[in-house]
Amino acid sequence: MTETRRLLEAASALSRLLVASRVSHAFYGSVFTAVLANAPHCEEIYCIVEGGQHQSHPFRRVRDAIADSEDFSTTLSPWTNRLHVTYRRPIPSIEIEILPAGEAGPRRLDASTVVKIQGIPFLAISEFIRAKLKTWMIRMSDRDAQDITYVLSRYWNRVDINRIPEQDMNFFTTRNTSSQPWWLALKRKYGI
Repeated sequence: MTETRRLLEAASALSRLLVASRVSHAFYGSVFTAVLANAPHCEEIYCIVEGGQHQSHPFRRVRDAIADSEDFSTTLSPWTNRLHVTYRRPIPSIEIEILPAGEAGPRRLDASTVVKIQGIPFLAISEFIRAKLKTWMIRMSDRDAQDITYVLSRYWNRVDINRIPEQDMNFFTTRNTSSQPWWLALKRKYGI
């Protein structure tokens, strides 16, 4: 586990470089729930970066944005099609995995899908639950389930049910019954 404060410092530094290069992005992972819960430690941080038509691949855009920075380096893993950015200023260094928008999170990162917390862009509540649910369906991690349950239990009234895959969430709540009351409350809110 890493100190949340250190991950936020790395996210803020990377975000400044991406904003300066006009790269749409949002952070995601257990760091989001740690910030919401004011928890001192968390396990993961990802940065979702927008690509799209008439723009270069998200990995290229990130590499270009940090090219002149002495604090950051990148490692491309061609076998897994992953890019890792390392923030070298703190010791030990912080690693942030870069994910292409659409593959993880929404395709477009705009005011409807991103929220700023402490000046750092994160996926909005509905998009966070959607992305975490997608990840949970693949690896069925207890950590992902805890993140989904925490956010759903506290912010269910802010969730756009149209962004949540209903079958996946129904399956999730059968496996994680503590989240069932909040899912049912959300369905009632939308008359489902």
